[in-house]
Amino acid sequence: MSQQPPKSVDARAEIKDFLTTRRAKVTPQMVGLPVVAGHRRVPGLRREEVAMLAGVSVDYYTRLERGNAAGASEEVLDALASALLLDDAERQHLVDLARAVTPTGRVRRRRARTKSCVVRPGTQWILDSMVMPAAVRNGSGDYLAVNDMARALYSPMFVDPVPDVSGQHPNMARFVFLDPRSRDFFPNWQAGAEDLVAMLRLEAGTDPTDPCLQALIGELSTRSRDFADLWARHDVGYVCRAEKVINHPVVGRMHLFYESAAMTSAPGMTMLVYGVEPGSASQEAMRLLSSWAATELAPTDAAAQPTEQR
Repeated sequence: MSQQPPKSVDARAEIKDFLTTRRAKVTPQMVGLPVVAGHRRVPGLRREEVAMLAGVSVDYYTRLERGNAAGASEEVLDALASALLLDDAERQHLVDLARAVTPTGRVRRRRARTKSCVVRPGTQWILDSMVMPAAVRNGSGDYLAVNDMARALYSPMFVDPVPDVSGQHPNMARFVFLDPRSRDFFPNWQAGAEDLVAMLRLEAGTDPTDPCLQALIGELSTRSRDFADLWARHDVGYVCRAEKVINHPVVGRMHLFYESAAMTSAPGMTMLVYGVEPGSASQEAMRLLSSWAATELAPTDAAAQPTEQR
């Protein structure tokens, strides 16, 4: 299927949709407002109720919800987040969107991020020294570097993957939404898909003009109805599940525990390290996976190795 290049995200439209969907989720009872008998025309709070809770005028909140958030102060954004019962990830997303439409001002200032797809050789050496699966990915879900155990763990994503438009790195979102094997591989596919889209939405808020991320979102929205439906919910979130369950095609079901850590030496990149419970069936499966990786899986994969860009 041919695709048109996706347009850059309209940050003002994103603010409008985000505030509208968050407002619809909050009922008067949730924020201690009296409920007057009779039919309410909106599923959640009214605009005037949000304005009252945030301590701003109705006209000002209306302008904010229409995407006119340029110049909104941190105090106003915090008050709005509290009124809408936003969690930490949703608060961050609101601030990120306000930054995107504010050319100057206090909210605009932030730590500079330099996005790159180049992983330093030393990082690959660290991954290779680990006996358990370990990988480095970026905010778009591209797996930029992995050790042999991580390549074996996610073998369907690396071996015979879905054709990649970018032709560069394996991508978890493309695997989850475009490869039918992912539904067998991830027994809890729906929960994982929801988390993945929420993380991508949060990442998109940090830089609505990122061409690589917008290309990925455009492709997935075009080719996957499941992705498009989840994306339209405007949910955002951090990684919130410490346990991952997979049904590996070679060694069977595994219960994995993992930690993710932002790499201070490479802004925008995250290192993932996996482990299993000692003495469990998953530990035996991990041992079998190690043997399979050493004997059957190719020791190198050009798609998973660091790529120098010039």
